[in-house]
Amino acid sequence: MTDPTPDRPRVAGAAEAAGVAATARAAVTVVVAGGLAADRELLAELAGREFAALGVAGRLVEPPDAASFATALDAAAEPGHGVVALPGADPEVRALMEPPRPYRERLVWLDLARTGPHPAGGALHLYGRGVNGLTWAVRAAAHRATCRPRRVTYGPHPDQYAELLLPDARPAPVAMLLHGGFYRTRWAADLMDALAADLAARGFAAWNVEYRRPDRHGWDATVSDVAAAYAALRTLGADVDQDRVAVIGHSAGGQLALRLAADLWAAGRGPALAVSLAGLVDLVECDRRDLSGGATALALGGSCTEIPEVYAASSPLARLPLGGPQLVVQGAGDDPDLVDFNRRYVRAATGDPVTYLEAPGDHFSVIDPAAPIWAETAARVEEALRPAG
Repeated sequence: MTDPTPDRPRVAGAAEAAGVAATARAAVTVVVAGGLAADRELLAELAGREFAALGVAGRLVEPPDAASFATALDAAAEPGHGVVALPGADPEVRALMEPPRPYRERLVWLDLARTGPHPAGGALHLYGRGVNGLTWAVRAAAHRATCRPRRVTYGPHPDQYAELLLPDARPAPVAMLLHGGFYRTRWAADLMDALAADLAARGFAAWNVEYRRPDRHGWDATVSDVAAAYAALRTLGADVDQDRVAVIGHSAGGQLALRLAADLWAAGRGPALAVSLAGLVDLVECDRRDLSGGATALALGGSCTEIPEVYAASSPLARLPLGGPQLVVQGAGDDPDLVDFNRRYVRAATGDPVTYLEAPGDHFSVIDPAAPIWAETAARVEEALRPAG
């Protein structure tokens, strides 16, 4: 069943969640610490369901102590093998998160509880999604077992990084990805893994950005991180074509993408295209309608009546015209409020070159590489970033 609430991504199948092609040769081991407070049969059921959906070989193991836990992590050293590690509260096991490992890009640490970002030796750290977080962790491990993204930091905080996937042909046009999750910290850049793999296969340099979310760090930190991640594209050198950049955001990330583009275009520079996928393009109405339990006011630091100037600077609808080309994509079966926001946004954007694509699909079809709406979206992005001549 589809959950249309933007901050609660649904559990989907292989093509929808991680891409069958990207995981066809992968194997995943789930390593569970002995003291973890979770039913083992349920963990095995969730992991097994995802192994089958993704078409990967998988197993769940429970080492008796920290030393054997460390040995189990070494499964990630095998080519095409990813590991999900659930450390629990055991300090000896948690200490294993600190040292970098040569295979860290194929390792996913999962805390079921609401903890916080851990440096994790350069590996991915997911937290705060409860037991169902295992589903997402298995997907992420399967993705990393075959795609091998390269992590690039753009600041000192553990959440200030982007993962880069490069195609064979260089310099490549750039697709900068901004994930959603209604600005809540428990949702992270792994939500865009499947899209990153698909875009790299299409010849793009996929720049999948993590950023400090405002529920813990404040709105200014989020806005500045997104701008810093865009500026960090300059550090990638000849691998990327700096003149062909598309900023692509989903849900809350759609708002961030349009806000970033507007700021850059106002400064006389910026991306060749801004793409909003089921974006939160009207933050004032997001707040007035109390979507996702007041998530907008929590993110921005107050309601639209308390801090109208922040909403005026942040809401894409309030910023029109933004000053550059945009592609606005919306699934017709999504939350009706989002359909309403996006239709009204496009009608109001008379001063900008805006293309609107509305097609069958829900909130997550727009980031599903197997969905027709994404195939059409990708074709529009490829056309917009095609080199002159």
